[in-house]
Amino acid sequence: MHRRAVRNLAKLDTTQARITRIFDAASGGKNNFQVDRDTVRHFDQASPAFTNAARSVLEFLIRVIRHLAADESVDQFMIVGSGIPTLPDGLSLHDVARRAAATPGVRVVYVENNPMVVTMAQATIEPFTDLVRVVDGDVREIDELLEDHVVQTFLDWDRPVAVLLLPTYCLDEDEYAHYVIKRLRHAAAPGSFLGMLQTTFDGVPDELLPAIRDMLAMTLPRLAIRSRDEVEALLDGLDLVEPGLVWVPRWRPGGPGLACADDPTASGSYGALARIP
Repeated sequence: MHRRAVRNLAKLDTTQARITRIFDAASGGKNNFQVDRDTVRHFDQASPAFTNAARSVLEFLIRVIRHLAADESVDQFMIVGSGIPTLPDGLSLHDVARRAAATPGVRVVYVENNPMVVTMAQATIEPFTDLVRVVDGDVREIDELLEDHVVQTFLDWDRPVAVLLLPTYCLDEDEYAHYVIKRLRHAAAPGSFLGMLQTTFDGVPDELLPAIRDMLAMTLPRLAIRSRDEVEALLDGLDLVEPGLVWVPRWRPGGPGLACADDPTASGSYGALARIP
């Protein structure tokens, strides 16, 4: 086992819920603890739509990856903060990219700051493929992340790369969130893509909002919630791929099992994919 993985085991905390594990539990994954499953149950009691919302986020991510690999011929991905979920068919996100790609050899770097996710992925994915790496990193330390040896050498930053930035909810300072986007834009070659996901209260009914706010304050106190206008500000200057910034179920919907299709606002998240000029 990697020495880095051993270090992650030492700092693993099973008593505190973590957002990537919560989404994994809500989506039916296995990379979570009882505390995460308890949090999902509490959220569902406050708002029964939570589990469907988590599934809609995962479905959005799958559609984005398929589009990039199949229609945009992207063969390099850096996926930040996905939690490396196991999909209902037993596949992982890197499998989705490979199956959709026109050519073999798609490379994927997962970036995670969750010790359980990093340790499990390094032990169960890296030994079986030369085309996937798992990096112990944090988007809240974007300069250090982009200077990571694996990030720098495993991906060719002189060619287009797709950066899927999922944990914008952990960037609770707007100034730093803008800085993260700026650094990624400068690091990536022209023709690269930036995917974003952002939690919002825009579609939450007024009668449910107090309970959800209280629940988040207890379980995820630094979760950043943004309005549509605030998300648009983060994406300013980028060329958005159609259909632009939308509720995640409305981003190029298609295929079976689309969660929150009848009420996209129940997904609780906006999603967008942008082309870096």
